[in-house]
Amino acid sequence: MTCAPALKDRHGRTISYLRISVTDRCDLRCRYCMAEQMSFLPKAALLSLDEIAIIAERFIARGITKIRLTGGEPLVRRDVGDLVRRLGQHVGAGLNELTMTTNGNRLADYAPALVNAGMRRVNVSLDSRDPELFRHITRHGDVVRVIDGILTARDAGLAVKINMVALKGWNEREIAPMLAWCRDEGLDLTLIETMPLGMVDEDRTDRFVPLTAVMDELKAQFPLVRDPHDSGGPARYWRIADTGTRLGLISPLTANFCDTCNRVRLTTEGILYTCLGHDDQVDLKAILRADGVAGLDAALDAALLSKPARHDFDIAATAPAVARHMSVTGG
Repeated sequence: MTCAPALKDRHGRTISYLRISVTDRCDLRCRYCMAEQMSFLPKAALLSLDEIAIIAERFIARGITKIRLTGGEPLVRRDVGDLVRRLGQHVGAGLNELTMTTNGNRLADYAPALVNAGMRRVNVSLDSRDPELFRHITRHGDVVRVIDGILTARDAGLAVKINMVALKGWNEREIAPMLAWCRDEGLDLTLIETMPLGMVDEDRTDRFVPLTAVMDELKAQFPLVRDPHDSGGPARYWRIADTGTRLGLISPLTANFCDTCNRVRLTTEGILYTCLGHDDQVDLKAILRADGVAGLDAALDAALLSKPARHDFDIAATAPAVARHMSVTGG
């Protein structure tokens, strides 16, 4: 693989983390993420898995050391395992880590194959362990199936981190029990503030919970100490003393993390976004198909020239920061 200069943006930040959405489709309809009636891209508009791999490999040659596969729900895309196996060949040879974010719905079926392909860690979105509330938030999900997927993945050798979006009026009372469950099951937990992306059927202002308030409550119940762990992402970490369980916080609204942003996102149709909260974009699919791999380097350098210093999220704004849903950009 031909190496080229490392990727840097105009603010001097080194880009080392690529998130790839392999599909905008999902088998759940979480209320804060999607509208109930969604229009998805036609299959003909998507990058092929081979094209995703070619673009990812060029990023690796430019210094990307971590790749996360996302969606929508990545495990609904047929043959996604082939992509995992191909990218997994680069782990230890330029790529430090290949991970995935999943809703866990199909994880029990895929976990052994993911481990065999070189994946060692997954994030699972789980906002409630209460069956009725989980079904309400996801509109039709079965939490028993998801928890089975989580425990199967753990037992197969994957480190599992639970991603929980804090949602006022829905799951605030479950946050402390979720952390206790993660401690008991050998899992990590990351709490996330809801983000204003795409029009949904709920008022996000009504659901916003500042994690500063959540932490005050958790510190009163758990012996939390700061942890220097750096996953390459935006989370800040604590640890439950005398255990291996980490608690991460992703706080785009109450504790902006943009100064250290090292991420870019590739959508399933080949659009590169340099910021989750802005619409600056480069069509890598068109460039790859017109100019081949040779055209990608110039396109990546040009894209980073437009990467903003920070996002403009405002939970109280009358319209979302960007029109596209998280499932389009990649969660």
